[in-house]
Amino acid sequence: MNEPLPVSRTEETPTTVSITAPGLPEAPRLLFNPPIDIYETADGLVLYADLPGVTVEGLELQVQDNRLTLFGRVQRRDPDDAAILHQEYQVGDFLRSFILSDEVDHERIHAKLTNGVLRVELPKAPRAKPRRIEVSKE
Repeated sequence: MNEPLPVSRTEETPTTVSITAPGLPEAPRLLFNPPIDIYETADGLVLYADLPGVTVEGLELQVQDNRLTLFGRVQRRDPDDAAILHQEYQVGDFLRSFILSDEVDHERIHAKLTNGVLRVELPKAPRAKPRRIEVSKE
């Protein structure tokens, strides 16, 4: 029987955080939540995050205590002689956090960023195979 491998829940992200830098006053910064799709396959979960404008250098993923966290920054890349007339892409810092089920094999998580789409593979941990246990007489 193929048991589901759910992401337990999505953590709510605050809309602003305070960032401190040496010599500068604390300034609130807006955070946004990039759109995420999660699929279950026979091998585990696959997470897609739409991150237009994000580079590998501007992205960080962490797994700690069954929590997968994506964070980074999208910087505006306007042509020098251009003025924005309309903007829908998010610019700034982003953060998404998910609590993973115990069935995810943390050591085999793999991520790839291609054309602004992040693909994170969250494979199932191998299960112990059933075995017969011999019972001895006293």
